Amino acid sequence: MVAVEMVQQNSEKLWRSYQMKELKAKLLSVVSLTGTVISEDQIQILDRGVPHKPASLPRGKMGIYSFVYKDEFLKIGKVGPNSDARFRSQHYVPTSSHSNLAKSILNDPDFKCFNLTEDIVGDWIKQNIRRIDFMIDASLGIFVLNLIEAFLHLKFKPKYEGYKSQR
Repeated sequence: MVAVEMVQQNSEKLWRSYQMKELKAKLLSVVSLTGTVISEDQIQILDRGVPHKPASLPRGKMGIYSFVYKDEFLKIGKVGPNSDARFRSQHYVPTSSHSNLAKSILNDPDFKCFNLTEDIVGDWIKQNIRRIDFMIDASLGIFVLNLIEAFLHLKFKPKYEGYKSQR
């Protein structure tokens, strides 16, 4: 039984790796379609897994963070090169900003069954939600960051982005 589970886990990891490579190719293509020169090493996709540990935004990078629960994207957002706090920690503390993942989860009836509170929601997110980060060279500029975020919004239609009535 353990061997079967290991094969399934390895198969899932290979599939996710393939999906990330395919997604990266699409991102490079859409940016290139604008006439922008971009190289493969200017975008990195980091699947931090479940559970995950938030990491700092590296110097010289802009970031797009995404949170996935049971194959549904919940939130996708962007930060410029000087927004490490937003990238690293604000989505785990419901009172840290006007809009964040923790606050959205606490207000979502679909998550009431977990009896989450402001004190524990951040740890629950880290233990139960997949985080996928996109690191983009800051030299590419804000318009590339905006384009990639918009592409990801359109592709994955995150639950907590935009108004439900507008989707």
